[in-house]
Amino acid sequence: MVKKRTVKSKQSKTYIPSSQESETYADSYNNGIIQEDLEQIDKYIYQEEMNFFKQEFDKREIEKTSVPEDSIPICADVRNYDFLQLAKIHQEVKGKLFDVIMMDPPWQLSGANPTRGVTISYESLPDPSIRQLPIPKLQNQGLIFIWTINAKYRMSLQLLDCWGYKYVDEVVWVKKTCNNKIAKSHGYWLQHAKETCLVGVKGDLDMSDKEIPDIIFSLRRGQSQKPEEVYQMIEELVPNGSYLEIFGRRNNLRAGWITIGNEI
Repeated sequence: MVKKRTVKSKQSKTYIPSSQESETYADSYNNGIIQEDLEQIDKYIYQEEMNFFKQEFDKREIEKTSVPEDSIPICADVRNYDFLQLAKIHQEVKGKLFDVIMMDPPWQLSGANPTRGVTISYESLPDPSIRQLPIPKLQNQGLIFIWTINAKYRMSLQLLDCWGYKYVDEVVWVKKTCNNKIAKSHGYWLQHAKETCLVGVKGDLDMSDKEIPDIIFSLRRGQSQKPEEVYQMIEELVPNGSYLEIFGRRNNLRAGWITIGNEI
């Protein structure tokens, strides 16, 4: 018997031109380098963010224990505080009432349980309690700055009129992240990335002729902490003035300002 021999066929190899092999190798090599570069960039960004947050944390820890020179913090419930006595003493010491008043009212939202991320972590006040503040007794001429929210924009305008001010302008603070991008916050219909401060004027006031923009683009800060730039703006508008902040917190304290609030 003759045995049949089985011949195994060799698999054919795909021929790749040497030039194409070089290109494929080069692409693979370049992709590897790009991937390594991207990983290094990600690590750098992450490290920079960590450094930023650490610096902010350290700064806030210092702010908790330090009081700026020439600042006057007054820890009090504004609903019960004797503003008339403050006005009397200030008039006796400075010979005038306040040139500038700034406030960030703890607005009370209409719903008991706001949704879509609209939450607050502090005690709020109803509109009548804010309206009852004796602001007219603190200022016979000057500027007032009221930080407001969308739902209270009309109420803020009414407060200006009620207290004897003329609405003249507004300051918009656009918040940014440490990466210089717009910082999104909470919101009902849209995610808010800004805060608005209405400006009112009463009587005649000598103001600086400096060209000061109405937009602030700076890092978002702690709870209810306003940007440093708004204080600089006010002090440039009214140099060497008498400044009062109502509803302030400890992280709002500033040299040359009187700050009143129940969280100082």
